[in-house]
Formats: sequence, structure tokens, C-alpha cells
Amino acid sequence: MSNRGASQDEFFAEKSQVSLKQMLSRLIANWYWFIISLVICLLIGFLYIRYTSPTYATGSKILITEDKAPTPGDDALSKALGGRFGIANSAEAEAEVFRTRVLMQRVVRELKTYISYFHNGNVRLVELYDTSPFKLTVLSSPDSIIAQTMEVTLNGNKVSISGEVELTGEDYDREVNLYQQFTIPGGSKVIVERGYGRAAPGQVYTVEVKTLRETVDDFMENLGVEIPIPMVKILSMNFMGEVPKKSEDILNKLIEAYQESALSDKNRIADSTIAFIENRLIYVGEELGNIEGNVQSFKQRNQIADISAQASQLISSTKESVDDLGKTETQLSVLNSLEQYLSGANPAERIVPSGALLDDPGFSALIDRYNTIVLEKERNSLTQTDANPYMQNLNAQIQSARADMLSSLKGMKRSLEITRSRVLSKSNTIAGQVRRVPAVERTYLDLSRQQQIKQDLYVFLLQKREETAISKTSNISNCRVIEPPVSRGPVSPLKRNIYGYAVIMGLLIPVGVILTRDKLNNRIMSRTQIQNHTKVPIIAEIGHSAEYNSTIIVTQDSRTPIAEQFRALRTNLSFFLKGEEQNILMTSSMSGEGKSFISLNLATVLAISGKKVVVMEMDLRRPNLSNKLNMKNDFGFTNYVVNKQLSPEKIVKPSGIHHNLFVISSGNLPPNPAEIIVGERTDELMQYLNAHFDHIIMDAPPVGMVTDAQLLSKHADLTLYVVRQGYTYREQMVIPQDIYANQKMKRIAILVNDVKDSSSYGYGYGFGYGYGYEAQPVKKGFFERIFKKK
Repeated sequence: MSNRGASQDEFFAEKSQVSLKQMLSRLIANWYWFIISLVICLLIGFLYIRYTSPTYATGSKILITEDKAPTPGDDALSKALGGRFGIANSAEAEAEVFRTRVLMQRVVRELKTYISYFHNGNVRLVELYDTSPFKLTVLSSPDSIIAQTMEVTLNGNKVSISGEVELTGEDYDREVNLYQQFTIPGGSKVIVERGYGRAAPGQVYTVEVKTLRETVDDFMENLGVEIPIPMVKILSMNFMGEVPKKSEDILNKLIEAYQESALSDKNRIADSTIAFIENRLIYVGEELGNIEGNVQSFKQRNQIADISAQASQLISSTKESVDDLGKTETQLSVLNSLEQYLSGANPAERIVPSGALLDDPGFSALIDRYNTIVLEKERNSLTQTDANPYMQNLNAQIQSARADMLSSLKGMKRSLEITRSRVLSKSNTIAGQVRRVPAVERTYLDLSRQQQIKQDLYVFLLQKREETAISKTSNISNCRVIEPPVSRGPVSPLKRNIYGYAVIMGLLIPVGVILTRDKLNNRIMSRTQIQNHTKVPIIAEIGHSAEYNSTIIVTQDSRTPIAEQFRALRTNLSFFLKGEEQNILMTSSMSGEGKSFISLNLATVLAISGKKVVVMEMDLRRPNLSNKLNMKNDFGFTNYVVNKQLSPEKIVKPSGIHHNLFVISSGNLPPNPAEIIVGERTDELMQYLNAHFDHIIMDAPPVGMVTDAQLLSKHADLTLYVVRQGYTYREQMVIPQDIYANQKMKRIAILVNDVKDSSSYGYGYGFGYGYGYEAQPVKKGFFERIFKKK
């Protein structure tokens, strides 16, 4: 079993190796198609590189900075998710801000890139970004622009404009002066101004006008924002465009718009705080003015110029109490104002004033956290809906932060109320002492205390307003450009890649065509195909004859490869014919496979060896052998069968090729060929021929079409089944296999004819003849080798 398995493995390995060699030989034999394909593909690649506008990559890097460390109020969910939904500025969040259409729309509006200018070349348009000799200025809103293409020609101060509206296909043609206002389709008012370059006389320029939406969509497709290094807040920005300067301007303007947006968010918080303080200053100022007026009126009414020593001592003893009560009242006033502010309409959408008004760091952190979440929500609302989980998470964080602030306010308020009660209790104690002071002085003390409290609150608010104004002036953007936009050269098309693809396609296309053609070809093309369809042995292969008009190619002195192949066939016959066996039957699957050609040349090579040979033209339906020998076919086999008075030697004719070669023509075409063949006269003729000739070659009709060949097979010792390369169908191989398997003929072998290409046929030794002989093969021209004829 192991030996059998090893032999099978060796067989399949050898078969696979042969198939690979056949395929390689087939490809090498068609080398000229590879050359043609490579030349065409390289030419296409050259034209593609020559006439395709190059695309440049413009890149920039920015660093995202933090205003401060994350606040203690960051919730556990943000920490658990690695800060993805946190309120702190993150590289991912800022990258999404850069990808928003709002920023890109600002860029398009400011740079006016919805209008593009092109120079009309011979093959393609070349964009003129900052070198256009004219400029089309839209006077109305760019939102009303509709997409259209114009062709502009400048002749002095005259401008000829013709265009087409893409949406409706409407054409228009007009002539205007420079700086003359006119209306284009869509209702937009425009003027043509002189640009930077100089217009060539008669030169036609193309102006492409797009809508803002289309321009923003194009720019968004060409924009790339990536984070090259995780956990490092550096953004890498890339923009693809055909004009490097234009790409650089777009990235610069995009970064500028982002910085302005970030500063605007910070300034909104500062402005909200300042506005709150201004309102409080007006209110406290009015109260302070009223109290000071009361003090003045009290002094004038009671004619008080100085405070007595007792009053001075009492004031000195109550100063600390008054200061404490003033601070407490100030804090309570601020807390009440903030509580009213947070409890107003739509509190979740409002910026809360800075917590710097209070001395509690924890509450200041809560306010900062709340404001940051609100700003984050406003930024993301440009690109996200309220149903988005991220937006819902922000809403939840806003509600939580607001609840925390209200809860903290209530706590601080309770604490301050307790402090105020304690201070009031102390004041009441002092008030008991004051009762002994005259009522006028006691009233004066009350007024002075109220004046001190309001004055401290007013000074406090003034101080905070100045601090907030100073902090506003120090606001900077949270991004810093560490690598300004710079174009790094063309990225498409790359010559190396294009030519590489061209070479690959130039090799793959011929391989695909050859293999596909072989796959779809249902003709016999190789020895392996014959062996895969039948077990009938192959006796020999006859190559393609370059001598198209010659029937007999084997002569006494011929040394051509095909003549040597017929001599090899003569030698191989000795392995199939034993002893007195001498009769050979020629048949095939259909007409046109070369039976007559093989019969005559095989007979000739046998006659040259000294054998007496007769060739019988037994295709009584479509005889062809006599025509090849230029012999009349009016007397032959059928005349002998019909006329019983004729003797066999009467129909045997010299071939005129060799003195040992004779021919029996078919004679007149009979109406019943099968009945003619099975007659007794045929048997008598065969007995005579066997007695007088060394070899009898019967050129029979195709066995795949009629039964004549099978009827003649009883007189044959060997049947040669002719298969023509590139002509016989693969499905027809079932015919010799059926004859072989069912033993319908005595002995059968396959003869392969017209082998044109040993590489595709897969059998090379048939072409090795000619070594040491004088005959040389006929040389073909270059185009004849490329475009082969059958």
C-alpha cells in the first residue's frame, strides 16, 4: 500500500510539473504579445501621468492645550470611559470640531473658493488660484448662487461670457465691461474685476461656480484630521488639492476659524460674569446712595458734628461685629442672586457667572464644570442631534451639575445664615450696652453700620469686575500651531506606482487572455488533453507543414523535421504490426483532419524504405486523395465492385510519386457506399492486394460521421485515428475511447496531425529532428510569426 501511495504521489507531482512547464512554454511562445501589451500599458501610463492633474498633500500639526487641570467635579462615568465623554478638552473632541461643516463653511465664505478659475489647455484644465487675470465678485449673498460653468474671454475692457447652468441646462451668452454689474442665472449680481495675472489675447478661461453646499462637501472629502499618537493631544491635519497654495490657505483659515470659535466660547463666560456684576453694582449703588443720604439727613436733622467718646468707644468695640456681619450679608446677597439666576427660565441653557464672586473653591469648581459642559453641548449640537447618546449624556451632566450647584448654594446659605445669627447675637449683646447711649447716637450707629455693609459690597463688586475684565483680556485659544500648513509634493499620480501598475497589467493581460482563451477553447491543443479523454495510445505526432501547396513532403532526400516525423511514424508501426500484419486504416472524427495527407506521406515513406505500398481511396462520399495527386477519379474501386468482369490489377494505378507506391481511386460516387463496401468483391480485392503488396493503406471516411470506417476495419490490422491540433473537438475524443473500450476495431492508435506549437502541445521531441541534416527550416517574417495563419 505504501509503495502504491508513493507511486501515485509521484505521478500527480510529475503531472503537475508537466502542466506547469506546458503553461510556461505556452506563455514564452507568445512573448510578442507581452511586448505589445507592455508597450501599450506603458504608453497609457505615460499619457495618464502627462495629462492628469497632480494632487498635492498639504499637512499641518496643532497641539491641543488645556486651560487647567480637570476639575474635582468630573463624574465617575467620564473617568470610567477614559474621559471620552468628559468635559475637558480632548484630542478626539477637538478633531470632531475641526470636521464640522460650520467651520468649513466659514472658510469657503471668507476665501470665496466657491468660484474657481481655469486655464483651458489642449487636453485638460489648469486651475488658476492666485494667478487668474480676472476675478468674478459676487455682490449678493453667496447662498443664492446656483452651480454653473462659464467660459470667459478678455478683450481689453470687454468681457465675453458664455455659460451653462448645470441644474437646468440653460445656456446664456453676453458681453459686458470690466467692473460692470450684471446678473447671472439664479439672480446673483456679479462684476468682473482685473486679477493678478495677464490675460493672453483671445485666450479662453473657464470659471466654475458651485453652491456653498457643494464646495463644502468637496472640501470635507479632501480634509483629513487624525491623531497620530494616542494619548498625545496633537492633531495631524491633511488636505488634498491640485493647487498647493490654495490648500495651505484653506488649512490656515480653518485653524483660524477654530481659534476664533474657542476664544468666543471663553469670552461669552467672561461677558456673562461682567454683565451680572454690572447689574449688581447698579442695585447696590442705589442702596448705598440711599443709606448715605439717610446718614446725611440724620446728621443735619440732629446737628451732629462729632461722636462722643462713649460713641467712639462703642463703635470701636462693635467694629469686628460689623465687619463680620458685612461679609456675611455680602455672601448671602451673592448667593441669593445666583440662586435666582439658576432658577430662571431655561436654566440648563444659560452660562453661569464665574464662581470667583464667592470665596468657596468647591462652588467655583462646580460653576466651571457646569459652564464647560454647556459650551461642549453647544459645540456638538452643530453636528449631533438630541437623540445622540453623547448629547443625552451631556444633558444629564448639565442637570446633575445644576442640581449640585443648587444643593451647594443651599448648604452655603444655611451656613451663612447660622453665621449671621451668631453675629447678630453678638450684636444684640452690644446693643444692650448701646441702650445706655442716647437714642440719637444709637440711631446713628445703625445707619453707619448699614452704610459700611453696602460700601463693602460695592467695593467687592468693583474689584471682581476688574478681575474678570483682566482675565478676559488674557484669554487665548486652546490650540497652538506647531507645524504650519506646508505642501509636501504630489501624492497622485506617482510615476513609480503608475509605471509599476502598467508593467503588472502589461504582464497580466496577456497571461489572462492566453489562459482564458485556452480555457474557453474546446479544441484539442495538447497531448495532455488527449490523454485525459482517452486511453488510446498515441503512435506519433506530425508537425505543421509550411509548404501549403505541397501534398507530398517526404522524398528520398528530404531531411526536414516533418519528414523525420514520418520516418519516426514508420518506425513506430513496427511496435503495433506483428508478423504478417500489414493493413492500415486511416479515419478521424470529421473531415478536414488530414487523413489523405497522412495516408499519402506515410505510404511514400514506406515505399522509400523498399516496401510495395498501395493507397486505397475509400472515402466514397467525399473523395479527396485523387485530387491531391491530380489524378482522374472516373475509374476505380466502385467500378470494380459494380463490374464483376474487371480484375483487381485493372484499378491499381501508379502514383507517379515513387515506383513502389500505387493508388486505387474511389471511382464514381455510388448512391449506397456502405453496401458497396460490405460486398464480396471488396473481400476479393483485399485478398488480391494482400498477396501482391507489403502494405495496404485505406483512406476511409470519418468514423464519427458514417459507419464506412467500421465496415472496413475488418480488413485492417491497425486503425490510425487522426486528431488535428486546434481543429478536433475535445468532446470527439469519446469516439476513439468508445472504439477502444468496446473493441469495435482490431487495434487502434491515435496520430496527432498539424502540431504547430510544441510549447502549447506539450510534447517536444517531435521537433528535435533535423540534427546534422542539411535542410533548414523556412524562416518567417516578424509579422508572419506574430499573426500566424492556420
